[in-house]
Formats: sequence, structure tokens, C-alpha cells
Amino acid sequence: MNFPLITDPYFYAVAIPAVLLLGVSKSGFGAGFGSLAVPMMALAVTVPQAAAILMPVLLLMDLLGMAAFRKNVDRRLLMFLLPSGLLGIVVGALLFKLLDARVVAGIVGVFTLLFLAQRLLFPPRPDSVPPPKWVGALLTATSGFTSFIAHAGGPPINAYVIPLRLSPVVFTGTLAFFFFFINLAKWIPYAWLGLLDLRNMATSLALLPFAPLGVWAGVRIAHRIKPRLFYRLIYAGMFLTGCKLVWDAVAIT
Repeated sequence: MNFPLITDPYFYAVAIPAVLLLGVSKSGFGAGFGSLAVPMMALAVTVPQAAAILMPVLLLMDLLGMAAFRKNVDRRLLMFLLPSGLLGIVVGALLFKLLDARVVAGIVGVFTLLFLAQRLLFPPRPDSVPPPKWVGALLTATSGFTSFIAHAGGPPINAYVIPLRLSPVVFTGTLAFFFFFINLAKWIPYAWLGLLDLRNMATSLALLPFAPLGVWAGVRIAHRIKPRLFYRLIYAGMFLTGCKLVWDAVAIT
């Protein structure tokens, strides 16, 4: 009987950096970098397999992130975000087998780049009004949907949360708790879809030791970084994410 672990060195050459980036995203930079994890791993495996392999890694990162930022959560905002995010999970689970992952990647990528263009060309003024709540509900549902498909829920929800101008630690802590519940809700539908097989879970365990390292680095950065630089790095991460996702959608295989 062959051990079910993926043994291809090329897979780990892209998977280990992806897990480290995901750890930094989960704990220090809530937007941008984390959404690159699945596209990076998809260079070696399929998008559904990459998403399944990351499930235990995400669970550990979420637990570490919540422990680090348990005192830095906007609970009122979290309670507003969760119902819409869970609705997006339900829609994603029902449509998963009907959707082309490249189409989803393209939609998320275009949305991300449009949001960045709007922020750069029309930056908010100090007295600007935050987006209305119906926009927040729609973007959060989109976040739940894209999170289910490819763990790419960061860009949509940040289109709503970034304009709220939270402090870096509250921004990070609130999204850490949000994505814990979102990722926890994925386990049953992922199992229902047959994605949590022995090969994927064994491979995930091999990557698990790199999760705390990424989270540790992100936590240290988030507590020391200035807000202006923090959001500039978020925008840089979202730009890279948007370009990579659009490229995945239009590239000829």
C-alpha cells in the first residue's frame, strides 16, 4: 500500500511559500496575500484539491489568529458580517460542481483590481461616509462564496471593511474571527463533495508545521506596523492577487 502523501517536490516548492503567505495574511494582513495561496498551489494541483489541502491548515491558523487577537474584535461588526458570509458558503456549496474555477478566479480578480483603482483614483476623505450596510451584506456574501470556491474571500469583504478605517489590530482581529466561522462552515460541504480524502489530508498534515511560522510573523508585524504602511501593503497584496487571478482566468492551458 502506497502512503497517500503527495511526494512531488515541485508541489512543496509552491505549497510551502503559499502556506507562509496565508499565515501572514491570517494574522497580520487580512487582505491580499492570503488569496494567493490557492492560485500558487494550483500551479501543481487542481484548484479543488488545493482548497481541500488547505482546510486543516486554515483551521490551525484561525485558532492561532483568534488567540492572538481575542481582545481586538469589533463584535458588533462581526455579528453583522457572519449571516451574509454563511449565506455565501451555502450558495458556493450548491453551485460548486457547476462552476468553472477559472471563471470564479476571473470575477474575483477583476473585482479586486476595480476596487483598488477606485481607492487610488478617488481616495476617501476624512469625512467620507462608510459604505451602506446593504453593500456590506452583498460584499460579505460574495466573500463567503469566493472563500468556499478558492479560499479567496479576502478581497470582497475588504472592499467593505477597509473604508471603515479600523485600527490594524481591530481590522485583523475581527476578520480572524470572521474567517474562523466561515472556514469552519466549509467542512461539512467539502466532505459532502468528496474533497476531504486521505491523500489531501495527509498532505495537509505535512504542511501544518509551516502554519504557526506564518502566523507568528504576521502577528509581530501587525502589532508594530503604522496604519498607513499597513494599508499600503494590503493594497499591494490585493494588486498581486487580482493580477494572478485574472491571469488564471484568461491563460490558455
